[in-house]
Amino acid sequence: MRFHQVKDLVDWAADYHARLAGQYTQLAASGVDERVGMALTYLAERERKLQSDLVGYLEDGSDHRSVLNVWFDDPNDFPHPPVLERLPEEVDCESVRNVLATALTAHRTLQDLYAHRGDLASGRDEKQFFDALSAGHEAEVRRIARDMQRLEDY
Repeated sequence: MRFHQVKDLVDWAADYHARLAGQYTQLAASGVDERVGMALTYLAERERKLQSDLVGYLEDGSDHRSVLNVWFDDPNDFPHPPVLERLPEEVDCESVRNVLATALTAHRTLQDLYAHRGDLASGRDEKQFFDALSAGHEAEVRRIARDMQRLEDY
């Protein structure tokens, strides 16, 4: 579909975080190394938090209601989801470092998606909304990298 509302993208991203959380939880329970399992459990918790944050935007009474209802035209659908859809299937659970690499790739790709939408925004509020989402993912990348490094050093 070529035309979307901002809320469609936010809903898709919330669902994506939920699916990642489920994938990480399933992998953590699959008999992986203890540290890898801890890393996967941590990532599942972070994904559930991100999902919850996005769902909060979609709830009635959100301060972002006007932005969420904005329509945008994207002839390529959303530019990054096909890449993102493949990432959870390719989680290498051999080491914490490999798990981290997949998580960081997913978050940086989402960050790029939000930055892309911000660059194409039709209004100031829409631009600020996507810029804030992009900055939030940048902070999330730093948090995950820091926390996973601690786990790896443990």
